[in-house]
Amino acid sequence: MDRALPPLRLLSVFAAVQRHGGLGQAAAELNVSQPAVSQALRQLEDFLGARLLDRRTRPARLTEAGRLLHAATLEGLGRIAEAVAEIGRLDAEAGRSVRIACSVGFATYWLMPRLATFYERHPEVAVHVMTSSQGAPDLAPGIDIAARFGNGAWHDGSVTLLFRERIDPVASPALAGHLRLAPAPLATAPLIHVEVADARWTPWDAYLRAVGLARQGRAKDLRFTNYVQATQAALAGQGVLLGWRSITGDLVAEGRLLPVVDAPLVPDSAYYLVTSRRPRAADDCAALAAWLVEAAENDR
Repeated sequence: MDRALPPLRLLSVFAAVQRHGGLGQAAAELNVSQPAVSQALRQLEDFLGARLLDRRTRPARLTEAGRLLHAATLEGLGRIAEAVAEIGRLDAEAGRSVRIACSVGFATYWLMPRLATFYERHPEVAVHVMTSSQGAPDLAPGIDIAARFGNGAWHDGSVTLLFRERIDPVASPALAGHLRLAPAPLATAPLIHVEVADARWTPWDAYLRAVGLARQGRAKDLRFTNYVQATQAALAGQGVLLGWRSITGDLVAEGRLLPVVDAPLVPDSAYYLVTSRRPRAADDCAALAAWLVEAAENDR
């Protein structure tokens, strides 16, 4: 080969930008900052010695060099993905398994407590849970099912509604009981915030506006970067958490967390199953998907 290839990392960033049509969504998929994506594109252009994007247009359009590289990248990464999937299918022959991708919070508080009933019906099938920090994990090669939070408008697999979300402010029984005595329980309560980049997850300010409630004073709020940590803080009585059905639903049913006010909010986004059109083990994948839907229906 006369010329060295650019690093695969840079090509993956370039492909993500073209797939999403912009830097922001590509950065969210890759779990990096938008400046990091921009820097990677510059590095790729420097490596090639050619401009890939015409930045004089909004949005930036591919140059002729960019179109050539985009076509080659799609073909090359596509063939690599097919090879990885084929390797996964070969691996599956050694034992029956299904791989599901989901967020850490969904896996911890909704999926894992229910998996025992699936194993009772299908003891011969192993379920491998692959977690991500985001609510819409990728249906990458080797992944059979992705449990995603969003609007359901995905085309990389078969999409099935799992359940609608519901948001309720929740707290430990002691704190909830104390706050309920106040005329406006949330007005001065310490709030637990979860700081995530995904705009589909409703923050406190958006919730309060939506239900017509207001804050007063300057309570000492807590801030976390994921819902697992935030939920533990709520269980410890440290503040009021925006409880999502997928995360705190079981804890409320068990009485370990209680609603503070009767002001539920149903967001536009919901949880969906996105099933691969080429699963490694089609029958086992279908069995897990059907069980997930049944488990969600039993929660209603």
